[in-house]
Amino acid sequence: MPHHYPLIAAISIGFVLALVFGALALRLRMSPLVGYLLAGVFVGPFTPGFVADARLAQELSEIGVILLMFGVGLHFSFKDLLSVKHIAIPGALVQIAVATLLGMGLAAAMGWPAGSGLVFGLALSVASTVVLLRALEQRNLVESRRGRIAVGWLIVEDLVMVLALVLLPALAGPLGGNAAAGHSETFWMDLLLTLGKVAAFVVLMIYGGTRFIPWMLERVAGSGSRELFTLAVLAIAMGVAFGSAALFGVSFALGAFFAGMVLNESEFSHKAAEDSLPMRDAFAVLFFVSVGMLFNPAILLSDPLPVLGVFLVIVAGKSLAAFVIVLAFRHPLSTALTISASLAQIGEFSFILAGLGLTLGLLPPQGHDLVLAGAILSILVNPLLFMAIDRLQPWLDRREGSKDATLHEAASEPVTLQGHVILVGYGRVGSRVGAGLIEAGVPLLVVEYSRDRVHELQRQGLHAVLGNAAGKEVLALTCVAAASCLLIAIPDAIEAGQIIGHARRKNTSLRIIARAHSDAEVDYLRQHGADLVIMGEREIARGMLAHMQQAESVA
Repeated sequence: MPHHYPLIAAISIGFVLALVFGALALRLRMSPLVGYLLAGVFVGPFTPGFVADARLAQELSEIGVILLMFGVGLHFSFKDLLSVKHIAIPGALVQIAVATLLGMGLAAAMGWPAGSGLVFGLALSVASTVVLLRALEQRNLVESRRGRIAVGWLIVEDLVMVLALVLLPALAGPLGGNAAAGHSETFWMDLLLTLGKVAAFVVLMIYGGTRFIPWMLERVAGSGSRELFTLAVLAIAMGVAFGSAALFGVSFALGAFFAGMVLNESEFSHKAAEDSLPMRDAFAVLFFVSVGMLFNPAILLSDPLPVLGVFLVIVAGKSLAAFVIVLAFRHPLSTALTISASLAQIGEFSFILAGLGLTLGLLPPQGHDLVLAGAILSILVNPLLFMAIDRLQPWLDRREGSKDATLHEAASEPVTLQGHVILVGYGRVGSRVGAGLIEAGVPLLVVEYSRDRVHELQRQGLHAVLGNAAGKEVLALTCVAAASCLLIAIPDAIEAGQIIGHARRKNTSLRIIARAHSDAEVDYLRQHGADLVIMGEREIARGMLAHMQQAESVA
């Protein structure tokens, strides 16, 4: 029966297995990405049992890339992009050149011709959009200086790969591939046409998109329909991405990124980001499942040394080149480590390049398999690199003489307060609650996962702990057993439920107040032990009724 509905089968079985293996990976203290990749291997053609439609899975994963890049663009302005051009452009170009040369050297060692080595090296030089952004988002680094450099670097890489995809067919003959596929006599025409299309797209988005897209979204928001607004956001993301690819030859990811940057100029950008988040996460999972489907585990046994060589080029060679380049531009060691870890993996563009090289006769089948193996292994290792940097961060701050070094240490030490209030989350709601408590002179401790907010609070002389309060280790730093009240101001009900459960076990008399967005969330949080759950809609209704009754009594 599943074979009669390949799309439904690919989505449903992919999600179910991703959930099972992702939860298992998390249980084993590993990144859920590992579970998603294993889910793909299980539904791929190289393992027994159900085999999902790889073509459909790949297209579904592209939707995830589009939505993810759109979300990044919503938090990334043209000003941010231009602010990092001095390092992102030369850095990305030099890093691509170094990684390509390393790949060509490895190909030469395996006896491949220069043309095969060039395609192989290019495929190993470009990082995965999804993996990089997931790592930055998990650490709230997308809007930091390091995050802006990494994203800008990625954009330059994508532009270079777009040019490579267009020019490779024209160069196939001279490089030793299928002469019928190559049209070297039109090389310069193809180059100029590609550059012209990219330039036309950028100009159109800057001068046309910045006016039309925010205007259109404002009109849709004025209709008062939430469904139409969500539909408009998705239509902008998908429509611009598809149009940029169909009309200008720009990748889906780049088109979606520019659409998000343009929409960033609108006052509705935050709501657009919130509305697209669930679909972005869901389709990003399908991306990792589709990558796992392409992987043939047998290559680990048949070609162990070439696989090791590819892995070292990606994780060691490419990242080391980026590390040296960033330091050469006089950026801090912590920035160099973050950028090098961000780029120490490969993904979607690598698969496209390898597939094109195979079609043009420029890359042997072994090369295609090695690129896939390198992608899987580098994606598996990438979270470990970031974990190592997280552990080194306090030492890095001390080494760089950062004025925030003591703040990092303070953020990791337990407090000795008694009868204090613990406030989890210092965003739009939490900051208002905190300001009221500070004004009233109530002893307060804030738990926040944004390093910048924690630093700012500590500069003001307040107690603040850096991390996710859903983790027992972080909550232990708050001296919750001696606290009088716990206020949970974060919007994530599932995470809030975990915090409530941990806190209630430590302090049975603790008064716990949380926020919710629906009746179901209210019930959920009360079941986990919350004393009071406040829902925004209810409080708004009560406030309106109270004001009306007060006005009538005065009249």
